Amino acid sequence: MDPGLARDVTIIGSVALYILLTSILAIVLRSRTNAQFMVGSRALPAVVIAVLLMSEFIGAKSTVGTAQEAFEKGVAAGWSVLAASVGFLLLGLFFARQIYNSNQHTISGLIEQRFGNGTRIVVSIIMIYALLLVNVGNYLSGAAVISSALHLNLTVSAFVIAAFSAVYYVFGGLKSIAYVTVLHSLIKLAGIAILVAVAAHLTGGLQPMTQALPAHYFTIDGAVGGPTIFAWIVGTVGAIFSTQYIVQAIASNRDAAAARTSVLLSALFCLPLGFALAFIGVAARYLFPQMDSLFALPVFISKMGAPLAAVVTVSLVASVLVSVSTVALATTALVMRDFYAPWRKPGPEQELTATRYVALAVGLAPLLFVFFAPHILQLSFFTRALRLSIAIVALIGVFLPLVGSPRSAVTALIASGVATTAWYLLGNPFGVDNIYVAAIVPFVILGADRVLRGRSQAQSVEQQEVGR
Repeated sequence: MDPGLARDVTIIGSVALYILLTSILAIVLRSRTNAQFMVGSRALPAVVIAVLLMSEFIGAKSTVGTAQEAFEKGVAAGWSVLAASVGFLLLGLFFARQIYNSNQHTISGLIEQRFGNGTRIVVSIIMIYALLLVNVGNYLSGAAVISSALHLNLTVSAFVIAAFSAVYYVFGGLKSIAYVTVLHSLIKLAGIAILVAVAAHLTGGLQPMTQALPAHYFTIDGAVGGPTIFAWIVGTVGAIFSTQYIVQAIASNRDAAAARTSVLLSALFCLPLGFALAFIGVAARYLFPQMDSLFALPVFISKMGAPLAAVVTVSLVASVLVSVSTVALATTALVMRDFYAPWRKPGPEQELTATRYVALAVGLAPLLFVFFAPHILQLSFFTRALRLSIAIVALIGVFLPLVGSPRSAVTALIASGVATTAWYLLGNPFGVDNIYVAAIVPFVILGADRVLRGRSQAQSVEQQEVGR
């Protein structure tokens, strides 16, 4: 057999076998009640949740996207992942217990407790919008991996991912996905380690790269720039505090102490990945400077022998599958909790059946937009900006209860979503990242509402005194 053909057969066979085995595992561990589907019956170990949190936030989009950004702008791109460690650390220290003790498994439900039903609906719509875009990025990054490894075009690759990931989120639910994700994550970490080793071998280490590439490729801010890095940190922290699948995973812990532990562990798990992915991207720039940056990570697969290439390809496919699955599951929870269940009021069996159909629909919908998607990392941080505005409103509701009202909260969320989207589509005018727009608009509107209400109350008191 031709060596190239034998290599392709090995890789394709390994991917197919892995998908088959994990699909069987997902079905065996599938959720049999809606409680298992949504929150794993609140019985999952903290370390399993920690791995799930890490894999949810550093999935295919972040791995491929960070390497792509490092190819273009240097090792400072690693901040896109290191920011997740900062976010999880802050969440674990200050907010994880409150999320668990709220007995809510949706971010919209958390905000409803402070600002009412109208705000819940708006939050749900914005979060569904953001998560659908997250899966656009997941499909695009996953398609790049499949296309490079299996020699398929991007369109076919995206549909392959959609078809197989559906097994996890339609049948498995959170209970199944959480345990399968542990296996996915171990494979993913092994794959990234192999990529780092191969990249280091091909480049001869850091010294040849530092001599050949511009100096800014190895600085703390690179061509990314300090303002953008700060925006990444702010956006990532806000997104972690507000993202639906983070709330859903935290709600799946056994108790509040375990919830906090799981989040702090996830911060630790994220830390080394930022450095590794940045190194891979810069190594690709050194070795293949004329290549399309989208393939900065998967290009190394073609430089490996069949066994290693098979492991890395499987690891990247695993990352794609878990990313798509967790986002689809989170979107499903919002649709069911905030729209379908209040409308149809289904019984337990009917609700589980409807949940599976909704999961299939929300999992496949992003395919319609994959082919219009821009730069993966830019799209990723735009979706984080959308979620940042939700986090700000939620935190104000918890820690500054006298600021804002239900009406102003709705206004702030709508205005922020529209302004952030417009700013992103305009290409971040004046060099101001859309994350700053998402952060400023809620503060301005809620703060203005507080000032106006204060003046109105003061005038009312004055009128009462004059009347006396």
